[in-house]
Amino acid sequence: MSDTAMVDYFRLFNEIGIIEQLSRNMLEARLPPGFVLAQFSVLNHLVRVGDGSTPMAIARAFQVPKTSMTHSLAVLERAGLIEIRKNPEDGRSKLVFITDEGRRFRQEAIDSLAPDLKRVAAAFPPDQVTRVLPALEMLRKFLDHDRDMPA
Repeated sequence: MSDTAMVDYFRLFNEIGIIEQLSRNMLEARLPPGFVLAQFSVLNHLVRVGDGSTPMAIARAFQVPKTSMTHSLAVLERAGLIEIRKNPEDGRSKLVFITDEGRRFRQEAIDSLAPDLKRVAAAFPPDQVTRVLPALEMLRKFLDHDRDMPA
């Protein structure tokens, strides 16, 4: 790989990191007091990939320690946004399910972003989103797969 290409890949990940930080702040400003992006992200994950994951599988998906995920899950469970049930196939493990209230909470958080997203759309038109989204999804899928591969 050329030095120029290496710099471009670094710039790509640098931009993604900055966008992640700015978008996190935008979303967290719209969440109810006491909630942070990590908890919203768990709800979003459960909607996107489906219910019934173990806490360990969710922690692995987010690449965080199990203790950090346990804390996020406890906050969500206390708020009635998820249910943690015993795994019927393995009595030692548990499974996580989003509740109807959790689905409502997630949708309300997304809906609350409407003013922010309208400002973004005014500066970054929908046709550009349509153009860059497939490439970002392809990169995310690669990184998801690559994360689980031996080094």
